Amino acid sequence: MDIQDLSQRILAGERRALARAITLVESGREDHRAQAAELLERLRGHGRVALRVGLSGTPGVGKSTFIEAFGCMLTGRGLKVAVLAVDPSSARSGGSILGDKTRMERLARDPKAFIRPSPSQSQLGGVARRTREAIDLCEAAGFDVVLIETVGVGQSETMVAEMSDLFLLLLAPAGGDELQGVKRGIMEMADILLVNKADGDLKMTAMRTCADYAGALRLLRKRPQDPEGFPKALTVSAIEENGLDKAWEEMTSLSDWRNAQGHFEARRAAQARYWFEAEVREALLARLKREPVKGAMTALAGQVENGDLSATAAADQLMREYLMI
Repeated sequence: MDIQDLSQRILAGERRALARAITLVESGREDHRAQAAELLERLRGHGRVALRVGLSGTPGVGKSTFIEAFGCMLTGRGLKVAVLAVDPSSARSGGSILGDKTRMERLARDPKAFIRPSPSQSQLGGVARRTREAIDLCEAAGFDVVLIETVGVGQSETMVAEMSDLFLLLLAPAGGDELQGVKRGIMEMADILLVNKADGDLKMTAMRTCADYAGALRLLRKRPQDPEGFPKALTVSAIEENGLDKAWEEMTSLSDWRNAQGHFEARRAAQARYWFEAEVREALLARLKREPVKGAMTALAGQVENGDLSATAAADQLMREYLMI
């Protein structure tokens, strides 16, 4: 693969080159990882900055419907939108449905939009292992907004906050107690709570739910990266496309304030450090799967099973002999 040619085509905004590059960075082959590293290094410093928006929510809350309506609104304003949707992988077969492109049929046909579904595989945190690198590629390709949809909501589905500028939490009306229906950990990370399905018979219920969450947010400790009034709760209707303009205004307002106060650059610098440390951890774990460490680990595991060695002592021995730790 000609990496220089591929990087130039990505910078020119070619969608096929972008799709091919994301496939490359998602590959686990060692030669592909080397090529992906070269590609990302060539694209580093391109000077293009997109607004990275992470989105999480319980299954059935309407994430795909919201993203399609929201994305179409943004493209209608002349913005280029990339959607990185992560689908859960089966623990039994390892497969994923990857149906987000089918769900977002209208947005998928939009020439200003790019949708890429990816499997979560065994990765925790609600995102795919290489989602962060895919974001960098979309940014280099000239997209103005990158939407990252996670597989679901829970205590582990918070890694998307470490790769986005804004983190949205999509909620359903009448979803239960505001502190039990959604774990507090993810609420503390959210910048804006969006109560979806505020239409028809559920409109009044959605407004009450929004008021409940707004009250709950006031109990949380104020964060230094938030202006007065944030984080906040809003109602939206993806079906009727109500509240989307208001949500975008609040998002841009928050982003502009953070940029002016220096939080934007500081946050991205902290994220870069976080992902460097994550890459080091991944590299160390990868060494356990290669010989001679793999064979030694199997032998020590047998001794632990037989009761000849404790798990702690076996781990210490492996670290000393093979990882020099």
